[in-house]
Amino acid sequence: MTNTAPVHQLLAEDIRDLGVEAVFGLLSDDTAVFAVTLDSIGVRLHGARHENEAIAMAEGYADASGQLGVALIGRGPAAANSVHAAAYASRTGSPVLIIYGEAPVANSTPSTLGPDYKAFDAVGVLSAAGIRVFVVSNADTARETLAEAVASTLMGTTTALLLPTNIQSEKIPVARLETPLPPVHSAPPPLALLPQEINAAVALLEQSRRPLIIAGVGAHHSGARETLERLAERIGAVLITTARGKDMFDGNPFNLGIIGSFSHSAARRMIDQIDCVLVFGASLNFLTTSFGTFVPSVPVIQFDTVRDNIGRWYKADVAVVGDARLAAEKMLQTLPRRPDNEKPFHSEETRRFLATFDASQDFRSANTTHTVDPRSLGIALDRLLPADRSLVYDSGNFLGVVPYISVPGPDRFKLTSDFSSIGLGFGVALGVAKARPDATTVLVIGDGGFIMTMGELETVIREDLPLIIVVMNDCAYGAELHLLRMHQLPVARSVFPDVDFAPIAEAFGFRAATIRSLSDLEDVAPFLARANEPILLDCKINPAIAAPFMGEFAAFEAQKRNQA
Repeated sequence: MTNTAPVHQLLAEDIRDLGVEAVFGLLSDDTAVFAVTLDSIGVRLHGARHENEAIAMAEGYADASGQLGVALIGRGPAAANSVHAAAYASRTGSPVLIIYGEAPVANSTPSTLGPDYKAFDAVGVLSAAGIRVFVVSNADTARETLAEAVASTLMGTTTALLLPTNIQSEKIPVARLETPLPPVHSAPPPLALLPQEINAAVALLEQSRRPLIIAGVGAHHSGARETLERLAERIGAVLITTARGKDMFDGNPFNLGIIGSFSHSAARRMIDQIDCVLVFGASLNFLTTSFGTFVPSVPVIQFDTVRDNIGRWYKADVAVVGDARLAAEKMLQTLPRRPDNEKPFHSEETRRFLATFDASQDFRSANTTHTVDPRSLGIALDRLLPADRSLVYDSGNFLGVVPYISVPGPDRFKLTSDFSSIGLGFGVALGVAKARPDATTVLVIGDGGFIMTMGELETVIREDLPLIIVVMNDCAYGAELHLLRMHQLPVARSVFPDVDFAPIAEAFGFRAATIRSLSDLEDVAPFLARANEPILLDCKINPAIAAPFMGEFAAFEAQKRNQA
């Protein structure tokens, strides 16, 4: 007799055989059997309290671990709930596979039961949101369809796999999979560098004496730090990163921090003097360039593995298609060493200037009797938080604190603003914490996003995750408040009552504190240092402090109006 098994059993085993150890989701009647099957064979189901946060958990886990992130979501209302996070995940480039329950496929015996209250055009909606969708149309091809969906996901494309309930329970022969599952860590070989592109870059750079090297997260992923530092030494360049490449050059004497909207005054002073820019693995978006105003009008050489990325958001005079590290190595091989007198940025004066620069000198702290300046708060948190930390940011005006809290490197820093949404950072932080249980994950979130997702406090306790939540509580939708002020409009609808979140978090099992001053923060320093339990800090911040990018955006909008 032929050995058979239900489709859900074989799909669960195929997922386990990929090396997947964790799946994130919510139980639903159309996925419950599949979920407990996965859990029973060693693929642990980590439950969230909302579908958006489950998918965000899968994305955070994938980004932090380098593994395939898998979310398991029900059909109908559950699928509708999840579209927000699915769209977010599709923009991050993280390998996220979302498995959805789906209505039974039509068969020869029409159903007399109805109506279907969960009816929902998941294929149409998810496709419109930019998600590639695979549908299991019959039991015999279910495993091959899973393999195709996994292959699509591992190309950095968020993919949805829809599993009709009746197909999940059908029995099929236990046999060798015709379409093998792809290896999770498969990656295309790097493109060959074109000599003429390298030569054009070298010819332009030879005319420069004050070059700037910008490194994005693409440079970090290629392992280019050491090579770029050697290149900077060779040509006398100063170094800077995008926000997503944060702290890549930490410790280098010619490190300028973050470029653009998150820059400090020392970086701005140095960049005013540059005569050439080399960009490695960075997109040069509006925050990187301060809405197009940060970089002087000098030649730009852009290196990227994808040609379409070069010049996409900002002009590039020379394009070099290739891996950042390999391209930098080729530049090192080609460029002659410069004498010290042709490297003015590497003078002892510049070295001392950068070594003695203090970011707190850039602003006058605006603490009040009941609130703390978020910038001063960030500087204090940088000193008090555990050094071995991962930092996850939700979206909002409070992102102005990004320059003030350091991380061990770009792989420990996570922005969740790919969809310009608020609230998803909570789920992402949960996924990061699951991927890195031996380090402390710190979530920085505004009060607006926190209220949207507060139910996930229970998830932190149930899953026993090492998480510190820093609520930047300005009692408002901060970005909208400052936008309304810039337009000289009433702000009342953007303002909230002053809710104390600490007692709420304590009821869930957190250690929590309300922070209204820097001395309040010093009082909690002992248990922040230990970080051996879930912690929430409700930080009451001064709502008058606008992030620099808010002013840049206002100036950009004013310029557009004047040109119209």
